[in-house]
Amino acid sequence: MEQTFGKSAQIETIETVEPSLPGVSWAAVLAGAVTSLALTLVLLSFGAGMGFAVVSPWGNAGVSATTFKVGTGLYFIVMAMISSALGGYLAGRLRQRWIAVRAPEVFFRDTAHGFLAWAVASVLGAVLLASPASSLLGSSLSGSIQAPANSAQPSAMDAYVDTLLRPDNPSAQGQQDAAATRSEMVRLFTRSFHNGSDLNAADRAYVTKVVSARTGLSQADAEKRVNDVVTQVKTDLDSARKAAMQISIWLTLSLFVGAFCASLAATEGGGLRDGTWGRKAYGKTASVVGT
Repeated sequence: MEQTFGKSAQIETIETVEPSLPGVSWAAVLAGAVTSLALTLVLLSFGAGMGFAVVSPWGNAGVSATTFKVGTGLYFIVMAMISSALGGYLAGRLRQRWIAVRAPEVFFRDTAHGFLAWAVASVLGAVLLASPASSLLGSSLSGSIQAPANSAQPSAMDAYVDTLLRPDNPSAQGQQDAAATRSEMVRLFTRSFHNGSDLNAADRAYVTKVVSARTGLSQADAEKRVNDVVTQVKTDLDSARKAAMQISIWLTLSLFVGAFCASLAATEGGGLRDGTWGRKAYGKTASVVGT
């Protein structure tokens, strides 16, 4: 403030000194994150139950695969909106009050509290769900192309080998080296499809001979069976890839929606905490009444 007395001038500068309080209330952030994570687990359990309720092993019963995938994706988004909004609201409502801080800065800090609560909940959720998620993704994506650590354990490739070696005349099936032949076929298919490739010409010719010898089929019929099974393997792997891609896209979208909802809800919680929600207080200093 400038005051002039005759020819002399005195300039008085009044500075607003903010109190030495941290800009982040980590207790409120952790409370919001834990609440968001707990609600997410509850909604996941509920969603799993609803998923089992709408699918059916019987033909012409239950929802289709496309409807189920779309419904699952939409449920991910709704779940993220609800859990993230509640966590962000608590993070904003429970944070400490900043005295003598301008309203735009308060708005930014509340938004940051909601975003931090969402981030902490996402990291904790990833850590807690890492093992189950890895098991699910492994079984859906790489379970069919990875060899089992123990040969006594079944592999997804066993089903394809069963189709290959199914005898046309069961009475003519030789049992001398059946186990060795099956193990060899599983290893051959696993190695060939491990990197998304195909059976090479030599392997395909060998497999055709083995199928013909084991099943009693003619060379042409055995070659047709090999081609059909290889096509089925590719189709199943491609379906698993597409399903994993769609789930990843839905999860990414739900994370973005959750971050936005948490940040927005935190501004509402912080505004209600200070009694400024819905007021046009930008450009002014936050009220110093109460703590």
